[in-house]
Amino acid sequence: MKSEGYFSRNELFWGEDNQKLLSQKHVAVLGLGGVGGFCAEALARAGVGELTLVDFDTVSLTNINRQLFALHSTVGQKKTYLFEQRVKDINPDIKLNVIDDFYTGNIDFSSVDFVADAIDTMRSKIELLETCVNSNIPVISSMGAGNRIDPTQLYICDISEIENKNAPFVSNIIYQLKKCGIEKGVTVVASREKPFVQEKISSNEKIITKSGDTIEFTKITPSSTPFVASCAGIFMASYIVRNFLKEYKF
Repeated sequence: MKSEGYFSRNELFWGEDNQKLLSQKHVAVLGLGGVGGFCAEALARAGVGELTLVDFDTVSLTNINRQLFALHSTVGQKKTYLFEQRVKDINPDIKLNVIDDFYTGNIDFSSVDFVADAIDTMRSKIELLETCVNSNIPVISSMGAGNRIDPTQLYICDISEIENKNAPFVSNIIYQLKKCGIEKGVTVVASREKPFVQEKISSNEKIITKSGDTIEFTKITPSSTPFVASCAGIFMASYIVRNFLKEYKF
């Protein structure tokens, strides 16, 4: 008789051997917002044995419409802290590496089996993707969750196969990566939906990292709905897990 453990329903689909395999895998999730939060939680519920969670931010009122742990009671709290508590409540046996910092290439990925990129700051995103490609670390990157409402228009492809390259965020990433000599080899979650925002809002941001470095950049605030970011995160987690699994039947 099958066990009734908290991963038993997973095992009914992909089997005990694959569940054990997932417990031996290590995934880094960078960015714990609308996309990365759902990705990290889905990976934990799938039974991935080790997660490295990276984010520098705290919960704000504007996160409540779409982020997993964003509640009136958690406003002002560190996202990394909230996720550490939540993920350990899902799987007490999980190994967590929590990095409460802004990503500036300051992470050792040598033991990581897969990277989930949910960073929304372009400079850090480019640096992360360049690191993954040059180090042969499998990565999936979110490109196109903001300014959209229809999750059915999300799809997964190589960055060279993105259908709508004219969206400003996507086109800028493609341009910057091309300057680094990278035109393919990055898996992405993209959207066919045309981005839309009622009002363009930007602000100057200044962040001091744990090492004392000062990072300054212009932050573009996108429109965000409760639907697309969450689904993009689930897409990413599903893709990662499917890449880990040995042969299984649908």
